[in-house]
Amino acid sequence: MITIHNFARGARGLRAMWQCEEMGLPYQVEMVSFPPSEAYRALNPLGSVPFLEDEGGVAINESVAMMLYIAQKYGPTPLLPAKDDPALARVMQLTVFGEATIGAGLNSLMEAHFGAPEADKRNWSVLRQEARLEHALRFAAGALGARHFIAGDDLTLADISMSTALGIWRGALGKTLPDSLAAYQERLAARPAYQRARARCNGQSGSPQS
Repeated sequence: MITIHNFARGARGLRAMWQCEEMGLPYQVEMVSFPPSEAYRALNPLGSVPFLEDEGGVAINESVAMMLYIAQKYGPTPLLPAKDDPALARVMQLTVFGEATIGAGLNSLMEAHFGAPEADKRNWSVLRQEARLEHALRFAAGALGARHFIAGDDLTLADISMSTALGIWRGALGKTLPDSLAAYQERLAARPAYQRARARCNGQSGSPQS
């Protein structure tokens, strides 16, 4: 069975949980303390979360890698188009974009917001990074357009990736989103699969699948 190690309320681990819920896959959640224990570091030397284990000795970091692994191992699934579907390229691009461009850019802002001395919370590098992310969000809003989902007519991995990044920007950092992206994120957050995953991510009890 898939095991997802995560901090309580850890946004990136939520991606994998949400995907499992959408696909109807059983999974279990192991909460990681902060700072991580020596036992966890022995399992995952980076000490980072999320971290996924599965049968056959699978043990991987990186939330987008986890999503791609789950889709390919336990698919086919509408969340990841088939290799001969022209939509695959767009889904792959926007899935990676949600983390590599937006999500990764949030890390330094989170560190400055919560950990930097007061004089450094709004320094040049912070302002520059905010401007880069605002540009990326405008790109995302354009990619979404008037659609319900960012990569096409149906939910895909791109939505799961993007929604998580938007949630960190809007929730943890208290930033605003373009109206279309705010409505998009709220639609996704209303999905029953997301709600079940969020409950598991927050440390609430539930069945192995929900």
